[in-house]
Amino acid sequence: MTPPTPPTVIRASGINKVFTVRNADPVTALTGVDLDIHAGEFISLIGPSGCGKSTLLRLIADLETPTSGSMTVNGKPPAQARLDRDYGMVFQAATLYDWRSVSQNVQLPLEIMGVARGEREQRAQAMLELVELGKFGKHYPWQLSGGMQQRVAIARALAFQPKLLLMDEPFGALDEFTRERMNLELLRIWQATQTTVVFVTHSIAEAVFLSSRVVVMSPRPGRITSVMDIDLPYPRNFETRELPRFFELVTEVRELLRDAHGFDE
Repeated sequence: MTPPTPPTVIRASGINKVFTVRNADPVTALTGVDLDIHAGEFISLIGPSGCGKSTLLRLIADLETPTSGSMTVNGKPPAQARLDRDYGMVFQAATLYDWRSVSQNVQLPLEIMGVARGEREQRAQAMLELVELGKFGKHYPWQLSGGMQQRVAIARALAFQPKLLLMDEPFGALDEFTRERMNLELLRIWQATQTTVVFVTHSIAEAVFLSSRVVVMSPRPGRITSVMDIDLPYPRNFETRELPRFFELVTEVRELLRDAHGFDE
């Protein structure tokens, strides 16, 4: 018996996005984007620079509005989902405040929400434990490595317990070994929290390693050319990257990108 399809968390239908700038020609960033993302999925968006991956993520987050088409997040407009705090977001830079301790950085969204101090501190500590930084709450961001700072950013994004996590190339600035370690940490957190993740990356290997599905996008104007299921079993570990099936999937995604626009990793 086929298991039921989980609820749809994000639905994009006929999304077009055109940027207009005074004294310059309009730039079409996205055209005809249709995509459904279901609860509990780990979705990676991959494509060349300028293809609209981050723009699509920003449309989901209500940081941009579509020129035409429709977008819903948890069955509501993105603006309402933002007001309801349905998602957390992690950017390429950790964007932590150096004058606030690690714990105070994690507590920031809870402060904005008016959560009582005792509950804020308890939840921040729980999130720091989740990202294996429980002993670093009193440290300051400048005392942490880049990978540790990104873990703090993830803890902050999860502090108010969103069901959706949006991540825009969060590990792009890290060295390869730290990046692979962060991939493992992210998968552990994803499975522990059952959060739906939408992840932007330029790395084919990273997309395959992390994802339940990989969404392949064309050069600007960005459109979705393929959506590929990743059939590697969870949980995944360092040995997963050495499996023949992993290399097969990396090759398949690379060929999809090459067929669409000649892009290579």
